[in-house]
Amino acid sequence: MSELDLVEKIRKRAGKPKGMVVGIGDDCALYRPRHKEDLLFTTDPLIEGVHFVKGTDASRVGERALARSLSDIAAMGGEPRFCLISLTCPNDAKWIDGFYRGLLKLAAKTHTTLAGGDLSHGPAIHCEVMVCGAVPRAKALVRSGAKVGDWIYVSAPLGKPWDSPIEPRLSLGKKLRASASACMDISDGISLDLHRLCKESRVAAELDDVPVYPGATLERALHGGEDYELLWTSPRKSRLGFCVGRIVAGKPGLVRLRGIKVPPQGYDHFGIDIT
Repeated sequence: MSELDLVEKIRKRAGKPKGMVVGIGDDCALYRPRHKEDLLFTTDPLIEGVHFVKGTDASRVGERALARSLSDIAAMGGEPRFCLISLTCPNDAKWIDGFYRGLLKLAAKTHTTLAGGDLSHGPAIHCEVMVCGAVPRAKALVRSGAKVGDWIYVSAPLGKPWDSPIEPRLSLGKKLRASASACMDISDGISLDLHRLCKESRVAAELDDVPVYPGATLERALHGGEDYELLWTSPRKSRLGFCVGRIVAGKPGLVRLRGIKVPPQGYDHFGIDIT
């Protein structure tokens, strides 16, 4: 199958580009924003041997590629609008078909339009996903709004296996626009991501407990990463998620669990000491 044939097949499978003035087939996609909304942009790589092992089912790779970026949109209280996909992989039509099948299944479920991208041949699989989302003007959730006294929440137990399906918490993110003071997704372990949130907010955190995924250890729940759950703070108690502690005064970025300092030892792509 030629590249032109492959692009045409992807365009037909993706369907009519909702909300797009111009979609797959031109040099650029063209999107016209709705009135009174702010746009959100995020990008994530997915690399064979780094983010998934060789031989992983192609549809799962495609689904995961999109899900990771959708989790960022959820963390800011947004709704996805469209995505762009750049894929480098061996010349394997069956694998490419499976990749887009998994990706487009999640795209349809989350109302995310595949607006374009690029394809290239290479010895290993490397995917770059860019997602554009939107949020009502001035309503985006950010990391820098946590205040002393706020409660700390997570959306689900942490420490699940790295290859577990990702469920982007888009509906929850939209609900949190009404109550959260700060929010982010947990992709590198709560020990590191809560440290980041506290650094941005110039506060510290005291954890009482961390909900642990069945079969996981507390160590993995704290430092493992690849959870893609939401972490947020709120000035008032909520029935949403799991309350794990409270924001306190202290050295910005400091995280303690039942009085004991928790080092920010989540997944670090470059192994740089940030303490």
